[in-house]
Amino acid sequence: MAKKHGKRYLELLKKIDKDVYSLKEAVEKVKELQSAKFDETVELALRLGVDPRHADQMIRGSVVLPHGTGKKVKVAVIAKDEKAEEAKAAGADIVGVDEVLEMIQNGNLDFDILIATPDMMSKLGRFGKILGPKGLMPNPKTGTVTMDVATAVKNAKAGQVNFRVDKKGNMHVGIGKASFTPEQLLENAIAFVEKINKMKPPSAKGRYIQNAALSLTMSPSLKLDVNELAEYK
Repeated sequence: MAKKHGKRYLELLKKIDKDVYSLKEAVEKVKELQSAKFDETVELALRLGVDPRHADQMIRGSVVLPHGTGKKVKVAVIAKDEKAEEAKAAGADIVGVDEVLEMIQNGNLDFDILIATPDMMSKLGRFGKILGPKGLMPNPKTGTVTMDVATAVKNAKAGQVNFRVDKKGNMHVGIGKASFTPEQLLENAIAFVEKINKMKPPSAKGRYIQNAALSLTMSPSLKLDVNELAEYK
């Protein structure tokens, strides 16, 4: 059954005057699509020509956006002794071992990013079913399993975005807020696309970025020129 859109959404559709937009055009146009009473997130969605069933084609990582995400990030760190102190000094919101593990066990996931030192990962393994679906399980590929907890905390606070493709090769991330300037959104988008392009696996054949779109939380999406995106290295 086709999804029915409301009057507001249909009015926004009338503002989309092109089939395909350049990234610069899209970040300018998307600001015209604001309609919610809150500061909507600007979302970039990609479909990649990869098969995540092959380990070398599982695109997963992180990037620190130049202008942050516009979201206040709450960071939890599982570490002890001097590493715990380093995390606190760097601005982590929740630090500890047993107390953080107890929070997770109770389903109290009151944080946006979880960082752990490598020696703590054995304690986290049993919580995979809780943390995994929420994208909160620390992973070396996203810089969240590390002895350099201070840098990890600072990156998280500065606007680090963690990403991974789903089983169909899709991913979407927030690259800022509707209140950002077009210039800020453009620089954030380029930083993200450059990172994705650098991660293209040698075994991926054909077009790498197959589809791309930019939208707000409550808006229709703008189709992006994938040929242009491929040029950002």
